[in-house]
Amino acid sequence: MLAGNAKSYAERLFNFPRITSLNDEDAREAIADPASDQGVTYEPEALDAIVRVTSGYPYFIQEWGYEVWNAADRTPISADVVSVVHKVVQEKLDRSFFSVRLDRLTPSERKYLRAMAGLGSGPHRSGDIAGRYGATVESVAPIRSSLIRKGMVYSPAHGDTAFIVPLFDEFMRRVVPEEPRKSQK
Repeated sequence: MLAGNAKSYAERLFNFPRITSLNDEDAREAIADPASDQGVTYEPEALDAIVRVTSGYPYFIQEWGYEVWNAADRTPISADVVSVVHKVVQEKLDRSFFSVRLDRLTPSERKYLRAMAGLGSGPHRSGDIAGRYGATVESVAPIRSSLIRKGMVYSPAHGDTAFIVPLFDEFMRRVVPEEPRKSQK
């Protein structure tokens, strides 16, 4: 009995649930339900805009919901309010959420993620990232492994790499200049 309990406890110590984006319906509910409890509603276009701009990521939904709530002067909340706060929320996320992650990176890791971001949101083949980086897959494999250990990227399938956090590719394109590509040797 004790051995069985110990195993269960040990397994829980090393269980890392992955937090992913909500599907569109759940994201709309996460935005609309708390507001509804306060007698506030959203126009469908406003909900669609928030779901689209947040990619359904729970923390982004909270930030957008907070800023939209504070900017709205009436109910139902319109898509115009979402547009008005777009730059504010983006700058807030850039200064805090995204920059904290960027600050943890080595120069080669930044370069790898910038090369990856240049390909779009992903996932991307390791060879495509290495080509954009200007190196071989083998030479950048340790960088990729380090980024996986740091929780910046993951491998959704063999040979593929994707950002853990949605919109990080857009942040990288905004704040990290792309280095000129060198030819592979």
